[in-house]
Amino acid sequence: MPYHRKVVTQQKERIPRRPPPDFEESEEGMMEAIADAGFLSVALNDANQYGPHAMVMLLGVFATLTGLVLLALMAL
Repeated sequence: MPYHRKVVTQQKERIPRRPPPDFEESEEGMMEAIADAGFLSVALNDANQYGPHAMVMLLGVFATLTGLVLLALMAL
């Protein structure tokens, strides 16, 4: 018996969407735009279109720091 997905149409969403944040598009390159608006502001508040890129960089920084702490703890 094939699996059929039931399509549910609702007029009202269960979880209302929040309004999008203020967004300023930058004509500069990625690194310049992130530096101008501030790294944490872009990564956490999506100050411009490079928010996802800055978040991935922030993830890399935290992963590196976590790895270094774990490596130091293993050496004890």
